[in-house]
Amino acid sequence: MARHQRARRLKLRQLEIIVAVAETGSMAKAAARLAVTQPAISRAIADAEHDLGVSLFDRSPQGVVPTDYGRALLRRGIAAFDEIDQGVKDIEFLADPSAGEVRIGSGAGLAEGIVLAAINRLSRQYPRVVYDIGITDGLALYERLRDRTIEVGFGLQSPETERFEDIGLEPLYEESMLVVAGTNSPWARRRKIELGELVNERWTWPPPPSRFDMLVVEAFRASGLKPPRAAVSTPALNVRISLAATGPFLAVVPAGVMSAPGKYPSVRVLPVGLPGSLRQVAIFTLKKRALSPLAQRFIDCAREAAGPLAKHSAAKRAR
Repeated sequence: MARHQRARRLKLRQLEIIVAVAETGSMAKAAARLAVTQPAISRAIADAEHDLGVSLFDRSPQGVVPTDYGRALLRRGIAAFDEIDQGVKDIEFLADPSAGEVRIGSGAGLAEGIVLAAINRLSRQYPRVVYDIGITDGLALYERLRDRTIEVGFGLQSPETERFEDIGLEPLYEESMLVVAGTNSPWARRRKIELGELVNERWTWPPPPSRFDMLVVEAFRASGLKPPRAAVSTPALNVRISLAATGPFLAVVPAGVMSAPGKYPSVRVLPVGLPGSLRQVAIFTLKKRALSPLAQRFIDCAREAAGPLAKHSAAKRAR
């Protein structure tokens, strides 16, 4: 039997079973998930292996793991189920364009900045839309796009992103980083501050080897200063802002999170520059994957929301 004829005999139900077995690592667990008997699972896997002429799983007392053939089929299988799911969503959107779900991946700072701004815009038009936001960035963001667990990603453009031929990106704007302090801090009353005056303060920003840390360190060096060591290193944006609001800390945060007036009334942006600290924010999608109409509308809203942020960064660069 020709290989393409074998592939035609592979039923969607068999593919669903193969995915379930791979995800659970067990025939018994896959049977429980799909509410069928274990012999039915074993038979479906055996029939698929016979039709394809290859072994899809390695069996052992500890469970089952996909072979190279199995992993190849799984990659396409996940994409196939995703396309079917997208087709159902497209139909639902055509039937009711005011509702639906958008799955988004983003770093914590961008989630509170550009992603939140886009949600606010889209929600005014379509209040019934549901948003599933996963906090992730870097390589994990690309993997979630490949796994189809998110449809749109927001992250920072870097040289490594150009290496992935399956990941598409659209630059949105350059985002600067700001220094914030609590409203009761003596620094909050100053109209102008030189970065050198703050070297000996207690700082909080994300830990190395993050790009955020690298940009902060380089900002001090560009000003001819020895970079201080962060007293609290954490990627948690809410922790950094809370430390600034309630204690003697200076926090470094993305400009986007402070773009909404009154969002963080307990902190003030200090009038001090961090030279060279601009970050290129981009939208990431998976190439050769058709976006749902709702995801496309979300991207359109993100482009609109990026306008003021881009102008702010341009003005900062001009100074």
